Amino acid sequence: MHLHVNGRNLEITDAIKAYVKEKIGKVTTHYDQITAIDVVLSVIKNPAASGKFIAEVSCKTNAGLIHCKEQGDTMYESIDLLADKLSRQVKKFKDKALGSVRDSIRTEDYSLPDEEEPDEDSL
Repeated sequence: MHLHVNGRNLEITDAIKAYVKEKIGKVTTHYDQITAIDVVLSVIKNPAASGKFIAEVSCKTNAGLIHCKEQGDTMYESIDLLADKLSRQVKKFKDKALGSVRDSIRTEDYSLPDEEEPDEDSL
């Protein structure tokens, strides 16, 4: 799995990169088909804006793409919110991917009960 961290209007320090790898890396325990995770951290420079720190993630799997975006008052808060949201979405994605095969009526093997043959003694 590949985890890549980028920054917009922000210099990514080793501490932030390690924190992202710790929090976002836990998502791979839920679903093993994840091939790459791209994280983009950005800051809004407007002093009047609330939720200035934005964290976005694109999680690439064998079956599709999961994209999340969260914002908070600190970078660490936005990363925590993003990790929780991504975890929920990956679990939901996995359940949909695996559940569609198992829960289908057409895939289950239904057979009619065998008809009983009359005994020779009763004739």
